[in-house]
Amino acid sequence: MIGLPMVVPEPGLPAAVTIYEVGPRDGLQNEQGIIPTATKAAFVRRLLAAGLPIVEATSFVHPRWVPQLADAADLMTALRAELGDAAAELPVLVPNERGLDRAVELGLRHVAVFASATDTFAERNLNRTVDSQFEMFAPTVDRALAQGMDVRGYVSMCFGDPWEGAVPIDQVVAVGTRLLDLGVGQLSLGDTIGVATAGHVRALVAAFAAAGIGPERLALHFHDTYGQALTNVHAGLQAGVTTYDASAGGLGGCPYAHSATGNLATEDLVWFLTGLGIEHGVDLTAVAATSRWMAAELGRPSPSAVVRALTPPTE
Repeated sequence: MIGLPMVVPEPGLPAAVTIYEVGPRDGLQNEQGIIPTATKAAFVRRLLAAGLPIVEATSFVHPRWVPQLADAADLMTALRAELGDAAAELPVLVPNERGLDRAVELGLRHVAVFASATDTFAERNLNRTVDSQFEMFAPTVDRALAQGMDVRGYVSMCFGDPWEGAVPIDQVVAVGTRLLDLGVGQLSLGDTIGVATAGHVRALVAAFAAAGIGPERLALHFHDTYGQALTNVHAGLQAGVTTYDASAGGLGGCPYAHSATGNLATEDLVWFLTGLGIEHGVDLTAVAATSRWMAAELGRPSPSAVVRALTPPTE
């Protein structure tokens, strides 16, 4: 829409943010019908062309757990052929050393590990306890760093757990601190079931700051289950966090948390940031067109409010 949204900056917010696009991995991993590898590769290429600076491409998880991502090696091989060395910069999730082996073989440079802030989710997702999960992460992170890789750490269930309920803030800080102590460069704090509220976001970021971990080490990953994702982004901006995970078209959820709906839509985040005058580098028209294309591939409308608003009446 020409001239919209109007840009009205808000004092005290960051001048620029990084949008960490998770659509090809977190957005697609729950899809029941297997999506062709070529379609996934096109999705990644289109997102990069739309100006997204970071696009997480896939996960080297065992196919038994996430059948949708069984083609991870084939996808990254195809992207290496299409994008050249630039494909090596695409992050991938590696749940353990076996996953890391595959990333190393392909010459990838950015990996992530996925931790839980609660015992129940750790058991269901990793077959571990909160404490024992670090026995799996430590050698994976050590080896990745020795290979010169950058390592990101995800922490799930940071704001609430469907089995355990409220998650103490100090428990989240303890898990996040242990990941950072292993050598993880950035910590993504996940609102896995979408129950976060603005005050909770500010309190959690403040608790990390009190532990000596500033907002520059943090990213925030919101789901929009209760319609609070952008409100929570605003709280994060007020707290100084400048990296936000998002998924094109609002794709995705969590296979282990049945109450979760989709991720924060990239387009909704871009519209919000644009209105505040915050730099993000993303072409809204291009990413919305990509989400409409992917929605057609999946055979259903995009859940993103902004994608729907920008969709021509003829489509």
